[in-house]
Amino acid sequence: MVLSLADYGVVGRAIENKLVVIEALNPRDFSTDRHHRVDDRPYGGGPGMVMQMEPLQKAIQKATQNTSESHVVCLSAQGKRLEHADVQRLGAYPHLVLVAGRYEGIDERLIEAEVDEEICIGDYVVSGGELPAMVLVDALVRQIPGALGHEDSAAQDSFVDGLLDCPHYTRPESIEGQVVPEVLLGGDHNAIEKWRTKQSLGRTYLRRPDLIAKMDLSEEQRTLLAEYLKEQQD
Repeated sequence: MVLSLADYGVVGRAIENKLVVIEALNPRDFSTDRHHRVDDRPYGGGPGMVMQMEPLQKAIQKATQNTSESHVVCLSAQGKRLEHADVQRLGAYPHLVLVAGRYEGIDERLIEAEVDEEICIGDYVVSGGELPAMVLVDALVRQIPGALGHEDSAAQDSFVDGLLDCPHYTRPESIEGQVVPEVLLGGDHNAIEKWRTKQSLGRTYLRRPDLIAKMDLSEEQRTLLAEYLKEQQD
């Protein structure tokens, strides 16, 4: 499932251009059970099944056997919520091992023995860690120099500077009476940059006030934000 990333888009091109290597190990291949089981019922009762320590531990050890610089991340609803700063931090590791949990969870002894940190992609639950792993892989690969078509693309994404991205437009200039903001048509790059910054500040203030609250806005940013809010009221 995770290796299907190699067939598409940014990740696929990065693999083709040898900017990144992605491998997948199946814990079932490391099970000693004749049915290749990797889970069992939870002690203490309750619904669901728990992934066993031994197959996962052997898979992780296989993944880390040729390097001393591995960092093991478990995709888990109990983990730290993934943010852009985490993507940048994790991207600095030369070798990442992503553990995709399933069922009711993973035996806690495996987490304590083998996992360096737990990461979640949001405050909700999906059926397994494969989708979160794919999200993390895509986010990581975007940060690799040369992975995107334009060298500034990643630098202008949402969250890079703590703000949401500004609105974007393309041709035609007018659609059903809705027109592209005039400032974007004039060729004044300073004015365009100022407009984009203002829009990012305003959009973040309205949609993600938690992000604005974390920032120490400059005098110029505060002025632009005030202008944006006034324009919304007029």
